[in-house]
Amino acid sequence: MTRTIDKLPASLRSYCSEHDYSKYTSRDQAAWRYIMRRSQDFFKKHAVATYDAGFKKSGLQIDRIPHIDEIDKALQESGWGAVGVTGFIAPWAFIEFQARKILPIATDMRTVDHIAYTPAPDIVHEAAGHAPIIPDQEYSDYLAYYATLGTKALYSKEDLMVYEAVRYLSDVKENPDHKPDVIARAESRLKDVLKSTQFVSEQTLVARMSWWTAEYGLAGTLKNPKIYGAGLLSSVGESKLAMTDKVKKIPFSIDCINYSYNITEPQPQLFVAEDMHQLTSVLHELDSILAFKVGGVKSLQKLQDSRAIGTVCLETGASASGILSAFETEGDRAEFFKLSGPVQLCYNGEQISGHGLERHGEGFSTPIGRLVGRPDRAMSTLDDAALKGLGIEAGHVSHLKFLSGFEVKGILKSVIRRDGKLLLMTFSDCIVTRGSTSYFEPSWGEFDMLIGETIPSVFGGPADRESFGEHEISEPETSPARSTPYSPFEKSVFDRYQKLRDLRTRFAKGDAQALTALQDLGEDTLKTARDEWLLLLEIYELGREQKVEAEWMGRVKGQLKEKTYVHSPDTNSDIGEMVLEGLKLIH
Repeated sequence: MTRTIDKLPASLRSYCSEHDYSKYTSRDQAAWRYIMRRSQDFFKKHAVATYDAGFKKSGLQIDRIPHIDEIDKALQESGWGAVGVTGFIAPWAFIEFQARKILPIATDMRTVDHIAYTPAPDIVHEAAGHAPIIPDQEYSDYLAYYATLGTKALYSKEDLMVYEAVRYLSDVKENPDHKPDVIARAESRLKDVLKSTQFVSEQTLVARMSWWTAEYGLAGTLKNPKIYGAGLLSSVGESKLAMTDKVKKIPFSIDCINYSYNITEPQPQLFVAEDMHQLTSVLHELDSILAFKVGGVKSLQKLQDSRAIGTVCLETGASASGILSAFETEGDRAEFFKLSGPVQLCYNGEQISGHGLERHGEGFSTPIGRLVGRPDRAMSTLDDAALKGLGIEAGHVSHLKFLSGFEVKGILKSVIRRDGKLLLMTFSDCIVTRGSTSYFEPSWGEFDMLIGETIPSVFGGPADRESFGEHEISEPETSPARSTPYSPFEKSVFDRYQKLRDLRTRFAKGDAQALTALQDLGEDTLKTARDEWLLLLEIYELGREQKVEAEWMGRVKGQLKEKTYVHSPDTNSDIGEMVLEGLKLIH
């Protein structure tokens, strides 16, 4: 079976990384095991019915972090795939992966200090949160359909600023190399960006739909809802809160897009869908109001207001991608539009040869509509003979007069046709005017004019992303992974976790010396690493499994009980609750 990563186009492959499994420490493995054991215990009662079977079908295991290739192979059985990525990737890339039915999985593993929750994407959230529900066919179809909308929704300049601020904050909060003052500045930066955001883009509405479904969705009845959202499935603590009356439950509808959210706080309300089928039904309602379906003057206005790169599509299949800086209309009919650079011209989603960013780096503009001489026919249907009859001929000065009053006068150099349609005309020594207003001067170079008369669709981003490249999002300033080397003490702790993992194998094989080794490990940890609550918890669990009643086990239990009163404000981790929940699983 071919790996999904090996079948990707270059534009998406650049966001992927091979899964370096060696980066996980034995402490990371213990953190995964703890989270999965709590999850299995809680979600067998509170998740949707397909969760348990979906967990098994997704290549996930309780006792160790899964390899991306294992998840990929398992999900391919459900028509999906998986690839490894690092941290927050560009929003358009994440959506494009999902539209192709590919789950991008951040391969970083949250630290024990952030075992309950991390703002950074990690393998717990992506793999254990999203993957188990994907085998549900109705949910799978919804997720892919939603992603298709996401690739078309208009985004704004403010959306990009929020994304970069969120990415930076999540990285510095998860990375132990960063001090509290750095985190405080990152939090302040995000607050300032959110406060300055006024424009609610289509991408924001689509993101809200995703947040209240794929991330924090519930299904069933208001009195007995079940969890399917990945944000909840990757956090038992928040899920427990979600199941209480402290969180308002609202019947799921299109109205959810009117509710904003804060990624740094528990959600005050959640939406309950009747079933997975309803998700797609409501998504159809959102689909019908987006610019890529509506088109026309209203959609052009949305794109201009967004101040971000978008694509204006003509009925011929030709399109122009860039930042819409101006357009002119008559009633509900567009007659001219102008894009600031860089700009690309495309046909059916592929860049027209010679009409990429190199040629249109400074921008592009064009009048559209019918000619005075042939008001009965769309200009795109005129063949060379019909054009010649209007005095429009290659190599000659041609004067085009539009019904809108626009005039284009210059030497026609070439035309481009596709599938029997006239798409593009190029002029030299050209001037474009309407009345006394000049729109293009001969000194500016050659003038390229797209042919069309209506704008049936306007969507976010460039039409041919691979050719256009990335021009709006900066390279990450940080990474969620630490860069400093582990200290000798940390390495000694990792060794203890590994010894414990090895002891499980030794007990399974009936090793007579394993009990003594377990006692030595317990005694040593109590003496030199008593703050490692997860290690003590695992030692105690293994001792209980082996029915050890020795005095040292009592001291391990006593140390754990002391931890049940501990809260760590520096890491926002309630160690007491973590230990208490772990002890419940053992007993």
